[in-house]
Amino acid sequence: MGWAVIGDVTPGMRRLCASVLGMEAIVVALLTPVAITVYGVAPGLAASVGIGLAVLCVLVIGMLKRPFAYVAGSILQLLAIATGILVPTMYFLGVIFAALWITAIFVARRVEGAPKR
Repeated sequence: MGWAVIGDVTPGMRRLCASVLGMEAIVVALLTPVAITVYGVAPGLAASVGIGLAVLCVLVIGMLKRPFAYVAGSILQLLAIATGILVPTMYFLGVIFAALWITAIFVARRVEGAPKR
């Protein structure tokens, strides 16, 4: 189902989505010290979630030539929102990144599908 929605992967879509995931990797990695110092989350849990999600973002960036990576990236967006359990601000930031992810996919497809003048 996800592959039908994505369709062909275009170079612009790869670039935009890689940019979103790259910035998201930085934000979720920085979730670790905030969760520990401000919210008193156990260091092991905070590091597992923050660094783990950052590594997953980077891994998905490397797979963006394949349609299934966009499904994986969408799942990462849900996981980023779920990190709001540890750091409530991440509910907001996760929604922002999810909106950027969706926008990156659809804007790139629209721009690259536009007829040349």
